[in-house]
Amino acid sequence: MTDTVYVLNGPNLNLLGLREPEIYGRTTLDEIAGMLEDRARDLGLAIDMRQTNHEGMLVDWLHEAQAEGAKAVLINAGAYTHTSIALLDAARAITTPVIEVHLSHPKEREEFRHISYIGMAAARTFEGHGPDSYRLALEYAASAVD
Repeated sequence: MTDTVYVLNGPNLNLLGLREPEIYGRTTLDEIAGMLEDRARDLGLAIDMRQTNHEGMLVDWLHEAQAEGAKAVLINAGAYTHTSIALLDAARAITTPVIEVHLSHPKEREEFRHISYIGMAAARTFEGHGPDSYRLALEYAASAVD
């Protein structure tokens, strides 16, 4: 196992800071990456932060995290959270711990957001804390994941 934590981000998260700031805030994904890099360094970890709008790429990255011996995967699957059985299967197929992250509280939003397929395979979920959801998930990975 390495000390690298993969941080995978799904569709439309490249638009953070601009997209529906009343829900997702004004912090950009690059700003979240900077905050995570600083916190990871304090925890003796490295992060590998990625974003894609393509479901299959997220599946490939979950497989890669396993192959590379990542300590954990933090994943904000965006809308794929609620639709992707492929991501559920990929998360179940690997032994690398998967930790679900959301900026908002999906269960307090539209009904279709109440189901989380990735959450069915996640070791833990951090949601509703804005960008701090990522930090909390990283700290959990550092302390609880061996």
